[in-house]
Amino acid sequence: MILSKNSKQKYSMCWLSYKPIDEIEYIREFERYLDKIVLLENNIYFQNAGNELRRALEVLFGTDLRLSNCIDANMGSGIILGKVTDERLNNFITDDEKKEVSEEGFLIKVINKNKGRYIIVASKGEKGIIYGIFHLINKIRLKTRLKELNCIEKPKAPLRIINHWDNIDGTIERGYAGKSIFFANGRIKRDYKRILDYARLLASIRINGVVINNVNVRDKAIWLITPKYLNELSKIAEIFRLYGIKLYLSINFASPIYIGGLDTADPLDKNVQKWWKDAVKTIYSYIPDFGGFLVKADSEFNPGPYVYGRTHADGANMLAEALLPYGGVVIWRAFVYNCLQDWRDTKTDRAKAAYDNFKPLDGKFSENVILQIKYGPMDFQVREPVSPLFGAMEKTNQMMEFQITQEYTGQQIHLCYLGTLWKEILEFDTYCKGKGSYVKRIVDGSLFGMRYAGFAGVSNIGDSINWTGHDLAQANLWTFGKLAWDPDKKIEDIAREWTILTFGDDKKVVDNILWMLLNSHTIYEKYTTPLGLGWMVNPGHHYGPNPEGYEYSKWGTYHRADTKAIGVDRTSRGTGYTLQYHKFWREIFDDINKCPEELLLFFHRVPYDFRLKNGKTLLQFMYDSHFEGVEMVDELIKKWEDLRGKIDDEVFNRVYERLKMQKEHAIEWRDVINTYFYRKTGIPDEKGRVIYP
Repeated sequence: MILSKNSKQKYSMCWLSYKPIDEIEYIREFERYLDKIVLLENNIYFQNAGNELRRALEVLFGTDLRLSNCIDANMGSGIILGKVTDERLNNFITDDEKKEVSEEGFLIKVINKNKGRYIIVASKGEKGIIYGIFHLINKIRLKTRLKELNCIEKPKAPLRIINHWDNIDGTIERGYAGKSIFFANGRIKRDYKRILDYARLLASIRINGVVINNVNVRDKAIWLITPKYLNELSKIAEIFRLYGIKLYLSINFASPIYIGGLDTADPLDKNVQKWWKDAVKTIYSYIPDFGGFLVKADSEFNPGPYVYGRTHADGANMLAEALLPYGGVVIWRAFVYNCLQDWRDTKTDRAKAAYDNFKPLDGKFSENVILQIKYGPMDFQVREPVSPLFGAMEKTNQMMEFQITQEYTGQQIHLCYLGTLWKEILEFDTYCKGKGSYVKRIVDGSLFGMRYAGFAGVSNIGDSINWTGHDLAQANLWTFGKLAWDPDKKIEDIAREWTILTFGDDKKVVDNILWMLLNSHTIYEKYTTPLGLGWMVNPGHHYGPNPEGYEYSKWGTYHRADTKAIGVDRTSRGTGYTLQYHKFWREIFDDINKCPEELLLFFHRVPYDFRLKNGKTLLQFMYDSHFEGVEMVDELIKKWEDLRGKIDDEVFNRVYERLKMQKEHAIEWRDVINTYFYRKTGIPDEKGRVIYP
């Protein structure tokens, strides 16, 4: 546990909670390389990396290594941190290896030469060194043998950014782990120790950017881009900078009116353009490596260029022009829809909105504009198809937006590991350039050769003792970072590594927690909204079952259930949504017999007596699924109970209480949803179970 200097509250350090290595053979093998730590660059970034490594090794091996700035001719062993271009490493690193290492990537190499034993950690830049240090620390904690430490790693995606929805009053929109670590009562917090520890957590999963304020920028938060707040923001940026992370800010598109006193925010107005250029110049005078702006415009009552008859490209490009001289970028969210549409019209379909708005603009955005696109066309439901914008915007920089915070997936009360879902999304083949056009190759920039691409994850952390409310929800943050760095990595390996680093390598602990994580999304889906049904949650706070709880229910339910059928016909004959996909998927999604069953009710309106591939009617499947989901929560609880005495008591009890709440709420989901279907249809459960109070 770490004690903040500005607070008496203790908080965990998640997967960075180091403990002494207990395997004697491994200690002996590794100690031969532990004489000192050599820093070949004399700057604060290398010094910080060296201190991180020194502190970790002190706990792991009980040895306090000295830091040095030179390679001694008589040096018998040590860990050397340097840049691959340093001539002093020429005897250790080949020219081919140097070429393979990138600015953010790193090389780790174990050397036995001339009676010397060295571990080299090298990169082209400071970011790669801090990432490499945490990689080495974690590999040691996993008891990786020395001969298996050799590696060259580099990120697949250039942008790996966390989005905070923190409000300046300290609340967090869709936050389930306490209050903001950045803001309170209209001010910026000065608990820099906690922010530093957060930077360490992010650097250890190789995040390189953080947006610290909500995309819905209102009230005092509008002024964050002014000197009133920039001096204190520069101190936060300095902390993140030490760990290879750039600071970004969400902005209000109408800031020239609210802050500048102009009578317009029209992106083609010369005075507006000048106002933004002056504002950007001021920001960079405080934060020289400022990352750029995140913008939510013309959606859910946020102002944008549409007010002035302009396009999203007009708005984004105006901001991009102001940022370009400083290397900044505009991240423009594609979450755009008219929330006042009349859903009674069978051709009206919110799912079509992002494509309809942005596809015509492909190729019209500036080089430093990135579209941030939610993984699905709706709003982070338990199951959605991949957004057709991925594969449709061949001339536009794109980022994948995942929601780490569990808005619709149990709000960190329910265990719902999202890594399995994210992996499915990344492996989806869009066929936009023929077979092999995977989403992961679009968002890493390689398929279309884009300079800017990557991942944005909506944060799930707050000031709670365990950062995420539910201790096991830490796995979602860990997994986001790991997939953003390398979307090809196996999800089982990612989850196993987190489990060992967080809870130790006891086989029972690892096996049970791994089972819980890998099955939890399926379990949650079973007792909530299977078959791509979506929503059915209480409006506003989005928690708990409400079969007709769509936000705009005065125009009918989202799923349009009646006594005969349920689901939305989104085929080319219905709303036309499937026409947004390439031919391969359009033909599959259009055919009720070929459509993946996990998305059946998203794409089709289906009679309750329709037979699924397992022979069950749609209605009976619904009944069975909700009963099975509750039964599987019992299995989650049993797996955790089996670990009593093997897990820290406080952590065990916190998780146990959450699992008991999950069981209670799963039963509510089962009974409410099954009762709804029974009352709609009058058809009882074939197995004679009581499904209505």
